[in-house]
Order: sequence, then C-alpha cells, then structure tokens
Amino acid sequence: MRFLEKLLIWTENLSHFLWGEWMILLLVGTGVVLTLVTRGIQVRKFWLSLKFLIQGFSKKSGLDKKQGDISPFAALMTALAATVGNGNIAGVATAIAMGGPGAPFWMWVSGFFGMATKYAEGFLGVKYRKVAEDGSMAGGPMYYCRYGIKHQPTAKFMGMLFAVCGVFTALFGTGNMMQSNSMALAFKAQFNVPTLASAIILTILVSAVILGGIKRIGAVAEKLVPAMIVLYFIGAIYILISRFTFIDDAFRLIITSAFSPKAAGGALVGTSVKMAISLGVRRGVLSNEAGLGSAAIAQSAAKSPDPTYNGLIAMTGVFIDTLFVNTLTTLTIVLSGVWLLTPATGVELLQEGAKLASSEVAAMPVAIQEFAAKIGYDLHNGGLSSTALTATAFNSVISGGGTIIAFASLLFGFTTLIGWAYYGEQCIEYILGLKSTMVYRFIYVCLLFVGAMLTGKFLNIVWYVGDIANVIMAFPNLLGLLMLAGVVKRITRYHFLEQMDR
Repeated sequence: MRFLEKLLIWTENLSHFLWGEWMILLLVGTGVVLTLVTRGIQVRKFWLSLKFLIQGFSKKSGLDKKQGDISPFAALMTALAATVGNGNIAGVATAIAMGGPGAPFWMWVSGFFGMATKYAEGFLGVKYRKVAEDGSMAGGPMYYCRYGIKHQPTAKFMGMLFAVCGVFTALFGTGNMMQSNSMALAFKAQFNVPTLASAIILTILVSAVILGGIKRIGAVAEKLVPAMIVLYFIGAIYILISRFTFIDDAFRLIITSAFSPKAAGGALVGTSVKMAISLGVRRGVLSNEAGLGSAAIAQSAAKSPDPTYNGLIAMTGVFIDTLFVNTLTTLTIVLSGVWLLTPATGVELLQEGAKLASSEVAAMPVAIQEFAAKIGYDLHNGGLSSTALTATAFNSVISGGGTIIAFASLLFGFTTLIGWAYYGEQCIEYILGLKSTMVYRFIYVCLLFVGAMLTGKFLNIVWYVGDIANVIMAFPNLLGLLMLAGVVKRITRYHFLEQMDR
C-alpha cells in the first residue's frame, strides 16, 4: 500500500510535468502547422472524407485489387477500435472531474487541429510503408521517420525511438491497463462483479482475438465498432432530448468554465484554467490519438489508391471520436448535473470503503448538497470520476442507465485493447522481428490483467501512467511530422489543387 502511495505521487508529478505548456504547444502547434500547409484540409475536404467513409460502409470503394491487407474502412474501424474506447467514457469524465466542465472545450480545440495531424499520419503511413517478412504490409511513424527523413543517422534514430516508445505505450498506456481498469470498474459499480473475475474474462477474450493478427482484428472491429457507437449514441441522445431546453446553458457553462475557474456560483474550487487546458488536451489525445501516430500503423495495412485517400479516411476518426462521441459524453455529464459531485468542485475522491465525515459533507456548497439529495447520492462516499461519473449521469436520467455504460465500456474497452495490441506488435516487430510477437502478446495480456485489478484512488495511477506513455510516444512522432510537413504539403496540394480541383 505504501508503495502504491509513492507510485501515485510520482506518476502524478511526472504526468503534470510532461503535460506542461511545452507539450501542449508542441501537440497543438503541430496540428496548426499541418492545417496551414494543407490549407485547412479538415475544412476543405471534410465532406469528401465523409463520402469515402460512407463508401466504406457500403463496401463500394472498389479497392479490392489494391495492395494492402485490409480495406481502408476496416483500417479506420481498427483505428477507431483503438480510439473510441474508454477514453470517451472514462477519459472525458476524468477530465471534467479534475479540470471542471471547461476541460472538454480544449478537447474540441485540440481535436480540430488534430484532424490535420491525423490526415498527415494516415498519408505518411501509406506513402512510406513496406512489405514485411511474412508478406503483410508494415508501416507507421517508425517507417516514415526511417524512410522519409533524408538525414540517415537522424532517420534511423527517430524510427527506432518511436518504435521503442510505441511498445511502451501499448503495454502501459492508454490502450491497455487503463481500458481493462475502466471495464472492471464499470462492471463492479453496476453489477458488483469482482474485479478478479473481470480481469480473467478480459484476458481470455483479448487473447483469443489478437492471436489472429490484423485480419482477425480488422474483421472484429468492422462489426463491433459501429454497433458500440450506436448503442452509446442511443443512450446519450435520450438524455440530450430529455434535457433539450438546457443544452444552450450547458454549452455556456462549458465555454465559460474553459476560461474561468469559477462557475455555478463559485463551485469550482479545486481547479484552474491551466488545469482545464492541460486535462482537456491530454484527455483529448488519449481519446482521439491525434499526434500519437497510431492511426498511421492501422492505415498502413489498408488497400489504397493513393496516400491522400487514407489521410482523409484517418481524419474522419478524430471527428467521430472527439467532436461526436466525446461531445455526447460531455453533454450527458453536464446536463445531468453530476459534474457537481467531482474533485473539481471540492468533493474528494476516496479509496474504496472509506467515508467522508458528516462535518466534511456539511461544509460543502449548498448547491452540491441539494443536487446530491435530489438524485439520491450519498456524499459520504466522496466524489465521482472516471466510468463511475458517466454511469451516474446515465443512471440519474435513465432507469438502469448505468447498464448502458457498463456494456458500452465493455465494447469500447475490448476493441481498444485489440487495436492497441496490434500497434505495439508492429513496433516490436520493427525492433526485434517477427519472432518477438508471441512474447509481446503474453506480456500485453498480463499487464491487462494487472490494470483491471487496481481500484479506488489508486486507479489514478493507471491514468497518470497512460498520460506519461502518451507523451513518450507522441514526442518522436510529432517531430517526425514537422520534419515531413513539406512532403505532406507538396503532394497534398498537387493532388487536390492541381488534379482534383481542376
């Protein structure tokens, strides 16, 4: 227990340092640069990207004979399997819980520029991909850094650096331990399923899929991803409709809180604008993965007529994830009012089994006490965060609504686990070759098991480790994107401005 206390403090401090102003500037700044060099590709070609997406749904892309292992649609679903995960349910909730209702605004800002970043990743992933030893397609930031950067010593170093960071992130970051933790937490809260049982079942299910490689992962993702988004959409839309007259107030609160630490009568006592920006951007990256380079790995396996096509397909992933699914989560939490029951308003998170004293509850703002009484929440249990916050939002409006969150968390987390297993596998293959994959898969599922077992306040260790891993992976990728921005600019402008726009 003492070790976990120290680990929690250490990971928290390191996470806040790595996600300081310099990283936010690098992440958003790269998106701004790529937006400028592509002349606002996310705006100019948004409808064309949706057209390509719809063609993928209808299976009329006509790319069967192109080089690649899976369809671009399956590649997008694999990327969405990894991105539309518990970052959308638990990540958004954690951002609001720690940074207040203004944090999602900064998710939207980073997501807008992140669309250009994702375009460049998908574009470069296909342009510089290679045929692997087993005949499959291999690509991603390690390949476009290695073969795109002209200075060879820099190119080799950058490619290897990303691959090493990618393995670390896949094993310890957003796609593994955090997902299994959120899933176990959801089933514990809603159905009282022991975390050990969840850990065992998840380990078995994920192992069964990842042993089949990208083709099996793509096939599973094609079926599960659309279904899980629809399931979550139905529940969230019901809440939005039931609170329709308050939607404008919700947006006003979000925007106001993004620039001021005080909202709802000064209730936000434990957060700041700086914290809202930091958490909004980092949870946005956790959710949409723009800047991590992961989408480039998925798109590299896709059949493709040209790199710009895959860039546009990849770009839609950020829109679906951040500007659609994340917004649904944000509005359900804000409209239901459960954001008042969070550390951002001074309601402390407690270890499982601990209780707040009555004097501590009585000292809370009246608005918080009245709201808790209204929905039947016992403030002696402390504050809410992660999956539990979103589940409470659904339960407060829909009878048994937490069941939707439990199953959405299962589907979201499961698809993310299999998607990130593939990403890490591609990185380890780049470093050590094909023979390393079985050992990697074993370590991956073992850490998945460990992640599911962490509970109470120590679950924040998983989130902080995920944040740290994201920075480690994003840093070499963002530098590589900036170095290759000229390539993206030249080919994109030629393709769209001189060919398609003539």
